[in-house]
Amino acid sequence: MIMRRVTRWPLITSLAVLAVGLLWAFWPILVAMAQRWSHDPRYAHGYLVPMFSLAMLWMRRSQMAGEELRASSRGLAFIALGAVILLVGGYFRQGSIEGLALLPYLAGVAVVLGGWPALRWSWPAIMFLVFMIPLPWSVENALGPPLQRLATLASTFTLQTLGFMAFAEGNVIQLNDGKIGVVEACSGLSMLITFIALSVGMALVVKRPILDRIVLVLSAIPVALLANIARITLTGVLHEMINDGGRVADTFYHDLAGWVMIPFALVLYWCEIWIFSHILVEVEPTLVLVGISNTGRWAATRAANPSPVIPRARRGR
Repeated sequence: MIMRRVTRWPLITSLAVLAVGLLWAFWPILVAMAQRWSHDPRYAHGYLVPMFSLAMLWMRRSQMAGEELRASSRGLAFIALGAVILLVGGYFRQGSIEGLALLPYLAGVAVVLGGWPALRWSWPAIMFLVFMIPLPWSVENALGPPLQRLATLASTFTLQTLGFMAFAEGNVIQLNDGKIGVVEACSGLSMLITFIALSVGMALVVKRPILDRIVLVLSAIPVALLANIARITLTGVLHEMINDGGRVADTFYHDLAGWVMIPFALVLYWCEIWIFSHILVEVEPTLVLVGISNTGRWAATRAANPSPVIPRARRGR
C-alpha cells in the first residue's frame, strides 16, 4: 500500500500543476462565457455541457479496463496547437476562437498523462465541450434573420390552417386580439444550438448503428424549427382563446416555452429512435460453407454464427 501511494504522487502533482495552469490561462475566457450563459438565453445550456462531459467520461470508464497508461510527449503537439489558437483569438479579440483553444489543450493533457489510450477514452467528452462556446457575432447575425423570418411565416401559416385570423407584417404576427413579435431572441437560433448539442449527446450515448446516429444529429435542425414554430403557434392560440389581455400567452411565450420545448424535443427524438429500431434492423452476417458431402455431391450450409474453423471437405466413398 505504501508503494502504491508513493507512485501515485507524481501523477497527482502533475495533474494539479496542469489544472492550475489551465485555470490561470482560461479564467478570463471562462468568466466571459459564464456571463453569456447567464444573460443570453441562446446559451443557457452552457452550464450543463461540462456536467454532461464528466458524465460521459464516467460512462466510458469501461474502455480503460486493461489499458496500460503511459505518459507521452506527443501530447505537447496538441498543447502547442492550443497555444497557437489562443494567440490567434487574442490577436483578433475573438472570444469564440479563444474558447476553442481549450479543446486541444485538454487533448494534449490527456496524451501527456496517459498516452493514446487516455485520448481514445476522453475525446468524445472533450469534443462535446464545443457546445459551451458561444458562436461569433458574425455567425449569429448571419443565421438570426433567416430563422426569424422562417419562424414568422411558418407560424402564421399554421395559425391560418387552424382557423385563426393571422397575417404577418414583417416579423410581427397580427391576430384578432393581439400580436406576436418574433424578435431576434425568438428566432429559433437558441433552440437550434441547444437541440444540436442534445442530439450529439444522445448520439454519443445511445447504442445504435453509425447511420442512425448521423441521422439523429442531422434531425436537430428540423426538430428545432418544429419546436419554435409550435411555441409561436401555441402562443397565438392562447392569445385567441383566453381573454385576459394576453397575460397567459406572454407568460408562456417568454418564461415557460423554453422549458416546455426541451421535453417536446426529447419526445420527438424518442419517436425517431423508435422508428429507426423498426425500420433499420441490423442483420447478422452469414457465412456460406461449400464442400463435398459423403454422397459425392456439392452441399452448401449457412451459419448464423460462423465458427472461425472451417471443416475440411471429405471425399465420398
